Amino acid sequence: STGRLDLLTRTITDGGTEFDRIAPGYTGPLYAEICPRSFSVLVRPGMRLNQIRFRQGQSVLSDNDLHVLHDRSPLVDGVAVIDDGLGFSVDLRPSQDTLVGYRAKPHTGVIDLDNIGHYDPAEYWEELHSSDGKIILDPGAFYILVSREAVHIPPAYAAEMAPFLAMVGEFRVHYAGFFDPGFGHDAAGGAGSRGVLEVRCHEAPFVLEHGQIVGRLVYERMAEVPDQLYGAGIASNYQGQGLKLSKHFKTAG
Repeated sequence: STGRLDLLTRTITDGGTEFDRIAPGYTGPLYAEICPRSFSVLVRPGMRLNQIRFRQGQSVLSDNDLHVLHDRSPLVDGVAVIDDGLGFSVDLRPSQDTLVGYRAKPHTGVIDLDNIGHYDPAEYWEELHSSDGKIILDPGAFYILVSREAVHIPPAYAAEMAPFLAMVGEFRVHYAGFFDPGFGHDAAGGAGSRGVLEVRCHEAPFVLEHGQIVGRLVYERMAEVPDQLYGAGIASNYQGQGLKLSKHFKTAG
């Protein structure tokens, strides 16, 4: 949920050369850099703001592997755009209503991360509506949008939202979101799950159009199928989601 609050958290090690990477064999303390960018956030000792993932060997699927997997167990509900990962696009023509996203308001109140379903979205977010399948991203602004595609992560796999290529536009779908095994999986209650996009525009206004490719998912094999899938009886907050703010905000109805 930290990404949906525009809360940047990065792991640092002693002697490390890059964020969020721990060298093989490292022994020592881990540090967290925490940078709230849109909202003031209250945190307490013991809160979990990021996660560690362990890799052994070559786990990343090649494009050929993705084609084979998609043929066997569809990864999106439509044509799969596979090029250095699985491409996904933005939905700016919803089937109902004209609400396509949210833009963070400046100068809001503090968000206590322990408060679930507590805050009024209208106090923190401005609704974005579009009738022509386009929106303009403002420099420095933070947006919550949603993918056009329903996404599927089979139980034996996980996926990571790769950093966006700067050559495509002056914005990024940020913080490399992680998709757990079973996200969007029918048997785990995930039919129709969309990917929520956490978008920040850089130095120039940018027109975003419906169906525009805005990112890609990099799939990885798990060492084995997990005992517990995302959304399967554990009250996962984002299984089966569409356009949705973080779990700290009240939902309609």
